[in-house]
Amino acid sequence: MRKCAQQGKGDGFEAKPHGAQAMVKVVNSVKFTTNALRQRLNMQRQQQLAAWLHSLFPGESFTLSPASADASFRRYFRATFADGRTRVVMDAPPQHEDCKPFLHVGKLFEDAGVHVPHVHAQDLAQGFLLLSDLGGTTYAQALAGGDIANARKLYGAATDALINIQRASREDELPPYDEGLLRRELNLFPDWYIAKHLGVTLTTKQQAKLEEVFARIVANNLAQPRVYVHRDYHSRNLMVTEPNPGVLDFQDAVYGPITYDLVSLFKDAYIRWEEADIIDWLILYWEKARYAGLPVHADFGEFYRDYEMMGVQRHIKVLGIFARLYHRDGKEGYLKNMPLVFEYLYRAACRYIDLKPLQVLLEELHPQAIRKGYTF
Repeated sequence: MRKCAQQGKGDGFEAKPHGAQAMVKVVNSVKFTTNALRQRLNMQRQQQLAAWLHSLFPGESFTLSPASADASFRRYFRATFADGRTRVVMDAPPQHEDCKPFLHVGKLFEDAGVHVPHVHAQDLAQGFLLLSDLGGTTYAQALAGGDIANARKLYGAATDALINIQRASREDELPPYDEGLLRRELNLFPDWYIAKHLGVTLTTKQQAKLEEVFARIVANNLAQPRVYVHRDYHSRNLMVTEPNPGVLDFQDAVYGPITYDLVSLFKDAYIRWEEADIIDWLILYWEKARYAGLPVHADFGEFYRDYEMMGVQRHIKVLGIFARLYHRDGKEGYLKNMPLVFEYLYRAACRYIDLKPLQVLLEELHPQAIRKGYTF
């Protein structure tokens, strides 16, 4: 008889890629050439960016330093001028990135009273945007010490901003978070996490059970009330600034399930909180959302179940994305975040009878991890 228990930090779960040792020589043989080419291209882009800034601020001197980078081709630089003022420049190569969604969503959120980077100048042909500077301290950095009082304050501000975003929602402004998109995201799990990362081929029975669970997840997600969805509303994309929070990386926003951004915020892949604290923060959001007239479920238990089902969809997707970032893009830093995402997913799968086939599959995929981290 299986029984779920809490998993310790990283207990028994290692995000090691299948066949990693056999791949090392092949990877190393191309790494230098690839890195050298990337460095040359990056230097060319940085020179173009500096020339663009000089055209905007003729006669002024400035220095450029890296501000941040993300999982895409976008990069950010901080321009510091002689008088001390700063701006952030987005470098989004047009052959890889389209700045127009960033501009559109940014205006929607800014009009809703949310603190997003203000666009001071743009050159879409080159893929450059000049933005206001929201500072250099992310929520992830500010919360790293685990101070609950500080967390309560910062998350309170984050849910206030989220409610403002949700209250501004209009159906035809953003792409729908429809069945096709939900399914494409779910399929990252068997394609990239199971097949590529673990090197496992599912049996016909396992494939059928996974499809059964996917259908239940999608049905729940599509039945939820719809609002604007940031899609990555987590500690690395929220800045400590005034007013709090500064909101970044919103260009992939859609119109979809009302619980999605709450999952990103509270079941964060990059920071861990006790479940009791998360439930307290969720209740506070739920009360504020009801007061604001948002279409959250009148019963908190039903609302929480929707939140959990949305979390399962997101964490299935995230495991696939992290695996793809490693195997396709060479970004191994995300491997260390996989155990926490797996833990979120497995805990939820243990709680709901509709997700029982997923629980069984996860135990089959990671039998040693489950034995070490859970009581049976």
